Amino acid sequence: MSTAEKITSSEYIHHHLTNLTLNLKTWSLSADKGFWTLHLDTLVISLVLGIAFLWMFRRAALKAQAGIPSGLQNFAEVMIEFANQQVKDTFSGSSKLIGPLALTIFVWVFLMNFMDIIPVDLVPRAAMAMGVPYARAVPTTDLNLTFGLSLSVFCLVLFYSFKVKGAKGFGKELLTTPFIAGSPVGRIILAPINFLFHCVEHLARPISLSLRLFGNLYAGELIFILIALLPWGAQWPLGGLWAIFHLLIVTLQAFIFMMLTIVYLSLACTDH
Repeated sequence: MSTAEKITSSEYIHHHLTNLTLNLKTWSLSADKGFWTLHLDTLVISLVLGIAFLWMFRRAALKAQAGIPSGLQNFAEVMIEFANQQVKDTFSGSSKLIGPLALTIFVWVFLMNFMDIIPVDLVPRAAMAMGVPYARAVPTTDLNLTFGLSLSVFCLVLFYSFKVKGAKGFGKELLTTPFIAGSPVGRIILAPINFLFHCVEHLARPISLSLRLFGNLYAGELIFILIALLPWGAQWPLGGLWAIFHLLIVTLQAFIFMMLTIVYLSLACTDH
């Protein structure tokens, strides 16, 4: 591609894998990493996709009719039924929040993942034409976003654990399971071990949830970039084949994130 011909392959890859960051100390745009920086491309694209999702489903709800439904209404109804069915099959408790949450997670994560199917040079070139030096098109290739999503799920899990079991019930679960002792002395001895096991279990969930989504999408983005470095005649067939296969990964990762969220919330609402 023309962009790749002017710079080396390593520079091309580095440019496509660099986020546009805003340094909160100096309020300047840069490619520097650090604690006091924001990834503007991740924030803007994920926000635009979230607003598009809300607008699309709100429009379908406002124009819903009992007669012959429109294509948008059919799509919205299918997605709602799909999310509700997954919640019905997996979630053991009762909550009006889980269904909309599952729908939001699946559609929003899918839309962010789907940005990986867009040609790799489209967003960076459009950004450079507007004077923006860096822009990554796929928000879920940013570990900050995937970890932020998983932390939100983690906070909901803790919230429902306290809400359903109460502070006493949740504390008892942390200290008395999975190893149960009959005597008071045995329960005291095993309490630190049980608490350590629960800490590892609860902390592993958001970490694995975020790294799974990030790893799959980052690898997919990197393969698209490597394909873009090939001669023009090889880009289209290889890119097309990888896009078809990657579309399955994009959908599957959104589904897995939704299902694990439902499972974690179901476990939080289960009173052992």
